[in-house]
Amino acid sequence: MEYANTVRGIFVRRLNRFAAEVELEGQTELVHVKNTGRLKELLVPGAEVVLETAGRADRKTRHSLIAVRKNGAFVNVDSQAPSVVAEEALRAGKVKEIGNVRTLRREAVFRNSRFDFYYETGERKGFIEVKGVTLARDGVALFPDAPTARGTKHVLELAEAVERGYEGAVLFLVQMKGCRRFAPHAEMDRGFAEALKRAARRGVRLLAYDSEVTASTIVLGEPLEVAIQ
Repeated sequence: MEYANTVRGIFVRRLNRFAAEVELEGQTELVHVKNTGRLKELLVPGAEVVLETAGRADRKTRHSLIAVRKNGAFVNVDSQAPSVVAEEALRAGKVKEIGNVRTLRREAVFRNSRFDFYYETGERKGFIEVKGVTLARDGVALFPDAPTARGTKHVLELAEAVERGYEGAVLFLVQMKGCRRFAPHAEMDRGFAEALKRAARRGVRLLAYDSEVTASTIVLGEPLEVAIQ
């Protein structure tokens, strides 16, 4: 995935879930934050950030915040990026656990959930839910960074799909390099962590990949170990 127009600035402060102030060319400017997560470890005053310039002249903000430099490397924080990156990788056969897909459809409905992808490969068919991960501590990528009842619902309904003969997978796309493994952030959301364990026992595959991130691109990287206690 590549962003067409980007500029760099210095983070000043976050105003709410959707907006922040960034110093750009010596002026403080209001920008859109493309992630409603907490991002407290990333969005700190003085951090270098990357902004995508809006293509529409009627927008309230000219720029959207898409990446932050941390410890010398960029972390992508665009919550829309993981599904795009996953689709590119799935169509190219780069998600090894899924393989080469013959059919791939976005926003697939099963019962009361809408999953990110439905796929078919040979006689296999299944659903994939993609979760973007921006939180890392001591080399461990963690999800979620805020409680997610919606995420828990998706995981449990993936397990239902598996019991009805489909394959099911949760793909955690870690939007950075430098992590050794992925683990659910039980301290933040015990219910989600427990749901992952129950789903894994019922046949849902838990996949994690890191990403190759630059100021203007993000692509699928390498698989990570998934640690479920």
